[in-house]
Amino acid sequence: VIAKAGKPLVKVVPLSAPEPGQMQRLGFMHGQIIVPDDFDQMGCAEIEQLFGGEA
Repeated sequence: VIAKAGKPLVKVVPLSAPEPGQMQRLGFMHGQIIVPDDFDQMGCAEIEQLFGGEA
């Protein structure tokens, strides 16, 4: 128990590991979607224009 000025604030308890079926897998969408090569530049002109830049 973590307390401040004699008042309990937090009870510390151990976390249990998630069940094997609950864990998120990295790459579970591999091959199901296509990310364009210019993904990091998509909408750049519109964003610059919205924030007062010259696009």
